[in-house]
Amino acid sequence: MKEKVVLAYSGGLDTTAIIPWLKENYDCEVICCCIDVGQKEELDGLEERAKACGASKLYIKNVVDEYVENYIMPTVQADAVFEYKYLLGTATARPLIAKVLVDVARQEGATAICHGATGKGNDQIRFELGIKALAPDLKIIAAWRDPKWTMDSRESEIEYCRAHGINLPFSADNSYSRDRNIWHISHEGLELEDPSCAPNYDHLLVLSNSPEKAPEEDVHLSIDWEKGVPVALNGEKMSQREILEKLNEIGGQHGIGIIDIVENRVVGMKSRGVYETPGGTILMEAHQQLEELILDRETLKYKRLVSVEFAELVYAAKWFSPLREALTAFVDKTQEYVTGTTNFRLYKGNIIKEGTTSPYSLYDEDIASFKTGDLYDHHDAEGFITLYGLSTKVRAMKLNNKK
Repeated sequence: MKEKVVLAYSGGLDTTAIIPWLKENYDCEVICCCIDVGQKEELDGLEERAKACGASKLYIKNVVDEYVENYIMPTVQADAVFEYKYLLGTATARPLIAKVLVDVARQEGATAICHGATGKGNDQIRFELGIKALAPDLKIIAAWRDPKWTMDSRESEIEYCRAHGINLPFSADNSYSRDRNIWHISHEGLELEDPSCAPNYDHLLVLSNSPEKAPEEDVHLSIDWEKGVPVALNGEKMSQREILEKLNEIGGQHGIGIIDIVENRVVGMKSRGVYETPGGTILMEAHQQLEELILDRETLKYKRLVSVEFAELVYAAKWFSPLREALTAFVDKTQEYVTGTTNFRLYKGNIIKEGTTSPYSLYDEDIASFKTGDLYDHHDAEGFITLYGLSTKVRAMKLNNKK
């Protein structure tokens, strides 16, 4: 019997060309596996396409709820944002995709997993580190780095498919390179490859209106949270996935969460992309809005450091690492009392706060008020400032004596 290879299959040109290439160069049975993390219409017609190209079967694994609950929400709770802007849409999905690929490989008795990520990007690292962490015995075939791979462009891939009797509706000219899931959609290529060029938003955007084309009327929203997780939208109980889907729809209409970023890839180069993350941007902002009311100063300060490290780890393919797990344990502890309601409105790309409430709020109006009360006397600050500023005063005295 031929050895089995599980191919991470998207239905795009790269993975379509890989099917006959694997059979030709590895004399193997190709089992395609598409992991549904919220691509929607991109999944249409995949089974017919995969089998027409020579795959023996196609698995389509719907893991949207698992993705939202076990990968996205821990990232929201951690307030993890990479390089100030990127909400880790692709980076959070890849470890789950690797996990499902390993599961299918075990089920099928496969000896290898193949992916179509290029040798320039982050995804090759994310797929392969995930597989190594979960199944170190499985062989990994990285087609674009394989000595047997001779194609170097979309044109050559299309010609290869035609030579193998596969005529598919792909053109070589025009499209952005995109990655989509329930959390976001990313765009690279075309004019974005020149950082001096403005994005062509009229041509580019998929989930969103640009702020200029957003409605003239604002929209008011309310999110209820329990332990750092959203549980209701505008008073209606929903699953985490349903809340995110609804926020994607509303946020997209109002031009929320469109970013243009030049980021530092793991492999060392800079790359430019545009990301649409409407629902995710709303959730991140609302979660931080609630935390600032509840977390004490020292915890909030340290959590900011953790947030940066958490984002770096996820971006750099270290989801399945002891440090990421340890940081998640810290984050989970901080979320014990992150319960309450966040109110805000959306208007032409802006998220505007409209009040926050929580039974665990550390804000005390009696203390914070300008009035003198039983818990705080303005005169108490005098001794505090004297002691707090003592080192500053002593240093200034010493320096003045030396003049």
